[in-house]
Amino acid sequence: MKHVGITIGDVNGIGVEVILKALAYGRWSPETEFVLLGSEALVRKQAEAMGIPLSRRLRFHDVGEAVWHPGRLRVDASRLAVAAIEEGVKQALIGQLDGLVTAPVNKLGFQRAGVDVPGHTELLAALTQTSRYGMMLVGGGLRVMLATRHLPLKEVPGAITKEVVREAVELAYEGLAWLGVDQRSIGVCGLNPHAGDGGALGLEEKTILNPVLRALAKKGMPVSMALPADTLFHQALRGEYEAVVAMYHDQGLAPLKMMGFDEGINLTLGLPIVRTSPDHGTAFGLAGEGMASAKSMREAIRLAVRLANRKNPWI
Repeated sequence: MKHVGITIGDVNGIGVEVILKALAYGRWSPETEFVLLGSEALVRKQAEAMGIPLSRRLRFHDVGEAVWHPGRLRVDASRLAVAAIEEGVKQALIGQLDGLVTAPVNKLGFQRAGVDVPGHTELLAALTQTSRYGMMLVGGGLRVMLATRHLPLKEVPGAITKEVVREAVELAYEGLAWLGVDQRSIGVCGLNPHAGDGGALGLEEKTILNPVLRALAKKGMPVSMALPADTLFHQALRGEYEAVVAMYHDQGLAPLKMMGFDEGINLTLGLPIVRTSPDHGTAFGLAGEGMASAKSMREAIRLAVRLANRKNPWI
């Protein structure tokens, strides 16, 4: 029996709704049990209000309480979300949970709850004492690794170092093996338009990216040199590359969400635990209406179950 934990996320968003829908209407192995970390009373209240049945495979682990105010940013909801993440990581580290799926949180809510990290990924890394980690997004026929994550755009060029690029490519390569991909070819986006156009539009490709990529290729890794992002994603969709390494958040997320907005998954690579999440936010504007799509959450749970049955390369 595999036990997959699901953190409650911000209860004033669509997290609880999509968790309930994914579990109630998805097809799940009898060898899998789901543990919702959060507040049983609050989940049952939302289920009743929106007419969503509770899955028989679901059990609860309470970590706190909050008041349900759909669409509102509240500190009590953010604190409950953080407590659920902390408990989920704790249980995963000691083997009580075989994987963890995290429902969406609000980053401003994190700050108001006293959590000084940019988002889920960084908090999970801190809780697991992991220094080498990254985000791979999966959906719409694409797998996208981010070299930098939640940074203001003006800070991205200074953050693109040889070590950052090398780590992103290596994690993507290891992650593809974990996902069961045999031909692990990786295309790498340039930072500048037209990948610098030979230096006319920027030198980062010549001085930082390509030297690292050339060294990795010499070691036998099937990785490209820095390529123009506007054509690389098309090449990846045609099957020329199994993964794309993007230099910054929107460079990678915009194409992926264009192709698979309702099905995107965030997979954290490098952690000693399995962690996935839907690739969408709290969607406060939809909260409490019962209209949210659970496809991304369902896919995130499916991937967590799948990876829970495979050897984690970072343990």
